[in-house]
Amino acid sequence: MKFNHTIASYDDIASINDLMSLSIQGLLMPLLDKNELEASYESMGLDKQLIDDGTYFLIFEEDNLVGCGGWSYRKTLFGSNNTPDRDGSFLNPKKDAARIRAMYTHPSWARKGIGSLVMKLAEKNAKNAGFLKCELMATLSGLPLYKEHGYSELEDVIYKSALGNRVRMIRMEKKLL
Repeated sequence: MKFNHTIASYDDIASINDLMSLSIQGLLMPLLDKNELEASYESMGLDKQLIDDGTYFLIFEEDNLVGCGGWSYRKTLFGSNNTPDRDGSFLNPKKDAARIRAMYTHPSWARKGIGSLVMKLAEKNAKNAGFLKCELMATLSGLPLYKEHGYSELEDVIYKSALGNRVRMIRMEKKLL
């Protein structure tokens, strides 16, 4: 399939949020119980810093937004504007890994190359910025894609929400060639 992409702007936020909800409900929800899902919603979402930095991609099939995701040169590894423990300080490309962030695909378009396109765009841009590796925090629904793209599991992380619910995530890394 032929997809095109653009860099996200603030005008795209409502569409991005709609896509994120559809993606979580259609692709992640079947893998989790309701408590894990609550914790996932708290730990996921749009980080406007990615839009400010110009590192967040929108993927379209014709005029339909079918996916999104990006990368970051800041320390925050995952989460939205409201996720605790955010750190907007800059990474050092020579020793730190760029962050692959906030990847979502419309459920009707899953497994058609959208996630792979986001990965290629993000990794290429991170490499062009001098990064030697990338890191991400995987959900259970994203794990197969990241493994397919050469990411190795570093550790399991249990995210605990403000309500005390927990969800498993997997921190992963890949050296850029």
